[in-house]
Amino acid sequence: MILPLKDNLPTVRFPHMTVGLIFVNTAVFLYSQTLGQRAYTAFIYDWGFVPALFFDGGSTWAVQPWLYATPLTYMFMHGGWMHLIGNMLFLWVFGRNIEDYFGPARYLGFYIVSGLAAVSLHTLIGPHSTAPLVGASGAIAGVMGAYFVLHPRAEITCLFFFFLIWFFRLPAKIVLGYFFLLQIFYIILGGPTGGGVALMAHVGGFIFGYIVLKALIKFRGGRRSMVEADQDRVYRVHW
Repeated sequence: MILPLKDNLPTVRFPHMTVGLIFVNTAVFLYSQTLGQRAYTAFIYDWGFVPALFFDGGSTWAVQPWLYATPLTYMFMHGGWMHLIGNMLFLWVFGRNIEDYFGPARYLGFYIVSGLAAVSLHTLIGPHSTAPLVGASGAIAGVMGAYFVLHPRAEITCLFFFFLIWFFRLPAKIVLGYFFLLQIFYIILGGPTGGGVALMAHVGGFIFGYIVLKALIKFRGGRRSMVEADQDRVYRVHW
């Protein structure tokens, strides 16, 4: 397994929104851990996204009045410590420079819409699934797709562990390309929810982020940095 730890690109401004998203995700998870098992299960089903509720009218169980908020709330919930830590690490590594490009407010909007794109593809593939979808990974995949466009040559320090542990650097396009192709491989191998992971949400978020940033670079352009070693880096869009 390859786990990204940090990139080599400095940010112009402190990533307040990225830190804020990490804080909110962590706070929601910590709250969920204070609940008993029955209350925790209800919390997941109430605030996670369940595709079947949008198609069968809630015939399986009572629909809560906040049902139509769950395509947003699901992306701030997590099913375990490793789920949370892994997602927040990816968000920190790749989110800081995307926030630097957009600015905090537009970055938040991009993040949320990426999460909505992720849940849309997940629902399109499995509209009658009764399994609750939780986790920020679909929105973070959108951030990763954007990073692939903006900083393909950035160096990502990675941890590789498979019996032994190695630390090494790889270009971002290799790390992110590996992530995307791995999702496709798992889908082919075990279906869109292989191993209980919403793989199509990852694919949907990544493709959305990639397409949006490609379009922005083409139609709005960007201000290039003056860093001699990184002449083609785009810091911010011209809004």
